[in-house]
Amino acid sequence: MTSGSTDGLSQDLEAVGVRTHRVRPAAFAETIADIVAGPAVGVELTDLPVSLAGTPVTVDPTPAELDDASVGVTPASLCIADYGSLVLPGTADGAELVSLFVEDHVAVLREDDVVGDMETAFEAFDADPETARGSRILATGPSATADMGALVEGAHGPKTVTAVVLEGE
Repeated sequence: MTSGSTDGLSQDLEAVGVRTHRVRPAAFAETIADIVAGPAVGVELTDLPVSLAGTPVTVDPTPAELDDASVGVTPASLCIADYGSLVLPGTADGAELVSLFVEDHVAVLREDDVVGDMETAFEAFDADPETARGSRILATGPSATADMGALVEGAHGPKTVTAVVLEGE
């Protein structure tokens, strides 16, 4: 995958309301434990060099656990640096539910999965034949709406978003 600019990534993400933690994989479990406040659910972080084992996150949650959770942890397949957008793949394990039905969403991705712009992101989408036709959510900060007047954050999705960017070893 083509690597994008990670120099200003934290600034780009924070400009759209996404908190950012850059960590080495060895510090991942401790970072998640520090971030998670309240009941947390997640999906397996397949294709990432880290795991939710040993963290306060329930993997493969029941509907009741999902309903009770305030934090959801999912993988992100890309981050588009110039928009501060996280790309969340549509998966069979319910990652969309875990990312959308909680107050706080934590997305985990590799530093190498940061691309500079939307054009590069679309090239990356087409590069993998297995996922080229799959669905994706492009999430740019917490959900927000101004349909009825003043801006309301978290109206139809998470109120806060945190990106955990795994630095190379």
